[in-house]
Amino acid sequence: MKKPGVLIISHGSQEKTWVESVDDAISRLNLPEPLPVEAGFLELVNGRLIQDGINRLEAQGVTDLLVVPLFVSSGSTHVDEIEYAIGAKEAPERETDLEPFEVKARVHFGYPVDDDPDIAVMVWDKVQSLSQQPEQETILLIGHGSIHDGFRQRWEAGIASLARRVQDISGVAHTDYALLNPESVHDKAKYWSEERGSRVIVAPLFLSAGYFTRHVITDRLQGLDYAYSGETLLPHPLLGQWLERQIQYLLDQCNSAQD
Repeated sequence: MKKPGVLIISHGSQEKTWVESVDDAISRLNLPEPLPVEAGFLELVNGRLIQDGINRLEAQGVTDLLVVPLFVSSGSTHVDEIEYAIGAKEAPERETDLEPFEVKARVHFGYPVDDDPDIAVMVWDKVQSLSQQPEQETILLIGHGSIHDGFRQRWEAGIASLARRVQDISGVAHTDYALLNPESVHDKAKYWSEERGSRVIVAPLFLSAGYFTRHVITDRLQGLDYAYSGETLLPHPLLGQWLERQIQYLLDQCNSAQD
């Protein structure tokens, strides 16, 4: 008999508030049936790493792992290596140091945030207070990005589509995106501000606040005119809805799979 359990995987951070924001989103989940849920972190959270989450779920008799990769882009190399290491695909697309996990349960692997409509609403909610004259503004989404071929293109496709969704719901004159890797943040912000005469509102596409949102983004924007609150996607109630849809999708996949 199948007993599914949910493993929500994110990167992790040494900052307590980063982990707490993920835990808070998970604690508010409203699932269609009672399922054991664990958060597993790729690194930096001792005692709560991915293997710890697997072990805790399997100790409860879980036969099927519903794995939700809580990352903002399918262009993340971390998603690729986790999918391989947890046994959801035979080989990673890029060489990894991540050793395969010990997993007895069947694995059903989900997909990252990318351009989900709920995420577009979250982005707008986080920067809406900075908007003064939408018809003269550009929202510039900034993501981590990737220097690796294949992964970079996925990052660009997802964030470009998300930017279009944000424009549709916000009503600002323009939306665009920039990546930290390869670096395009300074040039994009300068283009919209100085060449196009637009007021630039910077929206960080990161789950939780940390080094990148507090230091790296502002360093790249030094000397430019822009509006920036540093507010990240979490906390926000819509992330819970995204998680619930993901879990339901994986649960349907699990229930329809043959033993």
